[in-house]
Amino acid sequence: MSDLEQIRLAVRRFTAERDWQPYHSPKNLAMALAGEAGELVSLFQWLTEAESRSMPPERLADAADEIADVQMYLVALADQLGIDIAEAVADKMVKNARKYPADRFRGSARKYDDPPDTP
Repeated sequence: MSDLEQIRLAVRRFTAERDWQPYHSPKNLAMALAGEAGELVSLFQWLTEAESRSMPPERLADAADEIADVQMYLVALADQLGIDIAEAVADKMVKNARKYPADRFRGSARKYDDPPDTP
């Protein structure tokens, strides 16, 4: 069993034990996911690049909690929609590889439809 499958089953069990299924519609889960992502982002707001790479242990623990919340809501949302996350990621990586060929985008942060970097 994959890690994602174990998380999916654990989230399902946790939700069922609390009878929260009526509240876990795709809409509500997407909104909760956005909220948790916002909480994660807030931990990095106003940090420098260097500070964001070397957070103190207590701040890193907060980030781990928020990342877990994001992951749990994402897994619950995918479960409600019948989406296999691993398969969706694999499919999206193929699309991204076509959109961002390594030989044209190596070392560039530009978007696929931006004009090429000029020397």
